[in-house]
Amino acid sequence: MASFVPQNLLKLLIVISLLQISIAARTLNEAAQAQQQPDRLLQYHNGALLSGKIAINLIWYGKFNPSQKAIISDFITSLSSYSSQLKANQPSVATWWKTTEKYYHLISKKSTLSLSLGKQISDETCSLGKSLKNGDIVKLASKGDQKDAINVVLTASDVAVEGFCMSRCGTHGSASGSIKSSGHNKNNKFAYIWVGNSETQCPGQCAWPFHQPIYGPQSPPLVAPNNDVGLDGMVINLASLLAGTATNPFGNGYFQGPKEAPLEAASACPGVYGKGAYPGYAGNLFVDSTTGASYNAHGAGGRKYLLPALYDPATSSCSTLV
Repeated sequence: MASFVPQNLLKLLIVISLLQISIAARTLNEAAQAQQQPDRLLQYHNGALLSGKIAINLIWYGKFNPSQKAIISDFITSLSSYSSQLKANQPSVATWWKTTEKYYHLISKKSTLSLSLGKQISDETCSLGKSLKNGDIVKLASKGDQKDAINVVLTASDVAVEGFCMSRCGTHGSASGSIKSSGHNKNNKFAYIWVGNSETQCPGQCAWPFHQPIYGPQSPPLVAPNNDVGLDGMVINLASLLAGTATNPFGNGYFQGPKEAPLEAASACPGVYGKGAYPGYAGNLFVDSTTGASYNAHGAGGRKYLLPALYDPATSSCSTLV
């Protein structure tokens, strides 16, 4: 999994906490290790990967306005969007996502993963309160379908989550559930993601490079491509976690390091968004001539996004769109 916390020369901190399930996390030291050893191939641990048609269900916890929801839902749609407009506007979100396919091809030429936007569930009244524990995240994730799905819990800017801002910006993992099969309940594992809106709590940790970092080299923040520091920061973390979920959904897929705190497809390339990136500098990016916003990917409906580099198993290097 990945989250981005510029600290101590942009060593990015990601720790995933789960209650009963397999987890993925990155610590500051491990993020630094990834920068020192970029040519180390992520190892496959013989576990199952997500395959076939997978719906991404969005579970909104707290208040999000329609424009904020559209930023996220359009990003999800963009993962598999190959419209004529996007073919003309490259690189695209779908092009970025194709790097994850290389992990599948290493174990089977027939394995494929097709993502689509699924259900959207809103809990504006915060039924579990505004201070959530790890178990609460699992409960919320369980509201989505538990078969052929990734359930994404998105918490609003006024919702506190255990470990949020202190050690993590988001989480991905798997939880035990049940599905009905031939009239009987059958045990099943489903994948989930949690990402928090850091705009008011810790934008310097979880929304860099759209906010001044708390630690490390200080450089002017970039203009967010969708004019929302919190939501554009959530897209970065969600993108990283989706890549981790696809390639290491149950804790025994592709990762490097200890299972309890592994480096994954995106977290192996911390702080890199374009070529020439270095601690405190996101890399060479496109800049919108009208808004001044920085981005590296085109999305559905004319959207623009900033997405993290992914570790490319074919080249054993961090792959950027620009």
